[in-house]
Amino acid sequence: MGSRFGKIFQITTFGESHGGAVGVALDGCPPRLALAAEEIQRDLDRRKPGQSRLTTPRQEADRVEILSGLFEGTTLGTPIGMLVHNQDARPSAYEHMKDVYRPSHADYTTEAKYGIRNWQGGGRASARETIGRVAAGAVARKLLRVAADIEVLAWVRRVHEVDAKIDSASVTLEAVEANIVRCPEPGAAEKMTQAIDAARERGDSLGGVVECVARTVPAGLGEPVFDKLEADLARALMSLPASKGFEIGSGFDGTYMTGIEHNDPFTIGPDGRPHTTSNRSGGIQGGISNGEDIVLRVAFKPTATISQAQQTVDREGNAVTLEAQGRHDPCVLPRAVPMVEAMVCLVLADHLLRQRGVDLLPPLDR
Repeated sequence: MGSRFGKIFQITTFGESHGGAVGVALDGCPPRLALAAEEIQRDLDRRKPGQSRLTTPRQEADRVEILSGLFEGTTLGTPIGMLVHNQDARPSAYEHMKDVYRPSHADYTTEAKYGIRNWQGGGRASARETIGRVAAGAVARKLLRVAADIEVLAWVRRVHEVDAKIDSASVTLEAVEANIVRCPEPGAAEKMTQAIDAARERGDSLGGVVECVARTVPAGLGEPVFDKLEADLARALMSLPASKGFEIGSGFDGTYMTGIEHNDPFTIGPDGRPHTTSNRSGGIQGGISNGEDIVLRVAFKPTATISQAQQTVDREGNAVTLEAQGRHDPCVLPRAVPMVEAMVCLVLADHLLRQRGVDLLPPLDR
């Protein structure tokens, strides 16, 4: 099972939705990085359930326990083990669905692959698996800030048909966290909240788009061919539960432009280095960061579990009408924001460490 991610800054997540605990083993974090549990908890609190009426009412404190890899508040360079106990698991809520294939879930496909599945809340396919990603992503976030002054920030760009077109350069964390939908544009945030409330009341769900910016990323991260930076970002973000699309820079809108319209002209900036006067490349050219902001978007489908009646089949092939019970998000977007940030941080931390090997020797004279 593909539970490992990264080459140097590498994580392995573990645990099931209604098991005893979930967590992550992080290997490759450099030594001597000052790190406190509170820094990790801050991102876990943004991901946890029950934080507003727009999320699942499951009550989990999601308090992180750091089991290894730190001494006196500093990383040792050894594997960092982090654990979060499940405290409000209710597997009995899924008893009536244990032999039923829920529409657009991983029930059938998991059983087809392994011949067995954990029907209690989806097992490894549950979004609770992302606790390990967010915990490790918080460590990556600290490393990026200390080593390269990189900031990663995401927000809800669109919910269903409500789109907040915002200049990524102007978005702040304070504006994102100012409302429960995590959209930094107040007017759009109110409309998004109303749309999600309405969907929940009728037993339905909504999808949308999370946008993310990585600022002050140095030029040179990423490797040609198979390890292009945008390819690794796409792989990371498309591994998130409910993700269905990825685009960077101009994305699909770029297909409506001509070459002269889409190209990003270079100029010499105040720092004496080349900079682009536009950023339709999204901060990456030829699979390598060019020093501009990396701007990307991730599409998330509507939550698959809804309380409206749906037609499906059971393991014996019998037709079944399913009215799902349990506690579920009517829209995954608000809680997906820290998940997107975590995966972007993990990719950038991994490539930052990989670039240190490339930079071992001084550049050649020309």
